[in-house]
Amino acid sequence: MFLIIKRLWQVNWAEQWQYRANLLMYLLYWLVSPIIYLAVWTSIANQKGSVNGFTANDFITYYMLLLICDQVTSNIVIHTFGYKIQDGSLSGELIRPIHPMLTNGLVNNIAFKMLTIMGLTPIWIILYFLFKPDFSSVSITGILLAIPVMLLAFVIGYLLSATVTSLAFWTTRVYSIHEFYFALILLFSGQFVPLTLMPKVIQDIAQYLPFQLLLYYPIQLIRGKLSAEQIMQGYVMAFIWLGISALLFNWVWRNGVKRYSAVGA
Repeated sequence: MFLIIKRLWQVNWAEQWQYRANLLMYLLYWLVSPIIYLAVWTSIANQKGSVNGFTANDFITYYMLLLICDQVTSNIVIHTFGYKIQDGSLSGELIRPIHPMLTNGLVNNIAFKMLTIMGLTPIWIILYFLFKPDFSSVSITGILLAIPVMLLAFVIGYLLSATVTSLAFWTTRVYSIHEFYFALILLFSGQFVPLTLMPKVIQDIAQYLPFQLLLYYPIQLIRGKLSAEQIMQGYVMAFIWLGISALLFNWVWRNGVKRYSAVGA
């Protein structure tokens, strides 16, 4: 199995380098919104002194860390796999002795992620010197606690996104469904605004959903803003959602493959 993964990595890594313009567009897509949020909220905080306790530096550190966390926990499985179900090209992968979504699809996402992180690094450094954030609240302990959470969040997010993508076995409108799913992420992950600034009902719902694990929770961990109880609760929710997402994906995939019929078959 190791040799299979190694070969898949070599193929997908080489493939990613062939689509540099596409990579640049995806990178810009990921960067534009957080940078706009950063500029807007920083400007508001500078004018008012703070926004519900969030100072300008708090917003800067939050969105600078969000850029990193978003690259680690996000995925593009809907764009790399959804069309295969719709146009029938999945057939060739189904006859292989490996799971197409959990091997080649996953490795493809990781290869893409590695390249986008490489592209993000110089941009992040430029932003650092432009906004000059104070990271004094960041600790090594917080970073070490956040790393496994971000890895768990990536797996959870990948499985949930793969579940939505697998709905293409039933409908051609899967991209629209995934846009709705992405809107939920935007609302409950803390991407648009830190969850502590959202209405209490949104905060209460978010703590039981997996989306805050993608961004808000690891960011607050790194910033040292969570109590021991909140840290424990976050880890518990991560493992619960890991199990739920794995079961959900497995059920949708198995039932979807049973009704799969390649185009022209």
